[in-house]
Amino acid sequence: MEEAQQKFSNSKEVIAYLADKFPNCFSLKGDAKPLKIGIFQELATRLEEDERVSKTLLRSTLRHYTNSWRYLHSIKEGAYRVDLDGNQDAQIEKEHADHARQQLDESKEKAALKRKAQNDSASHKQNTRQREKASTTSSPARRNVEGKKGTKSKSSRPTKTPPPKLTENDLHAGTQVTVKLGKAPMHAVITEVAKDGIHVQLDSGMVVKVTSEALRLASSKRS
Repeated sequence: MEEAQQKFSNSKEVIAYLADKFPNCFSLKGDAKPLKIGIFQELATRLEEDERVSKTLLRSTLRHYTNSWRYLHSIKEGAYRVDLDGNQDAQIEKEHADHARQQLDESKEKAALKRKAQNDSASHKQNTRQREKASTTSSPARRNVEGKKGTKSKSSRPTKTPPPKLTENDLHAGTQVTVKLGKAPMHAVITEVAKDGIHVQLDSGMVVKVTSEALRLASSKRS
């Protein structure tokens, strides 16, 4: 059993098929021939057994074909329309020729406006990219100025010198220190240096035992 042929999916395929099946009526290039009025019914009858072409697609294909510049250019007063076999039919009247000319002019105007809009959009995008590139690529002089500004900004910040660590000479009773028991260091005085740790008395009177790593020499006194 022979497999069913695949259906056409778009107008381009159908036009190519019609030009091949009815070469005296349809064409893909060169001068187009004006079609007989009522050509759709004639096509529907001739292609009734061909399941590849639906009537809906056939109708949209004819609309696409007859709206093309090539076809509209062929609609001239006095020219003969043709049937599917290329036989002459009725002549084109002035009213139909004027209407086709108007359609052609409007179609060309729309195409020109569309091209202009596309060109303007492309130009705008290019200008935007150039501005972005220019903003990210500064000159050497500007980079130097910015670098100096950055350096000045950093150097203007006050630098805090951390309290010095205790030396062996500082580890004796009476040395004023700071001890970090919480978030902020607290002032204290060493009261005893023992093997198991260093005892310090806080300003509050509390005595705690800490390691030497937790102590810093108080800024007001250094032995």
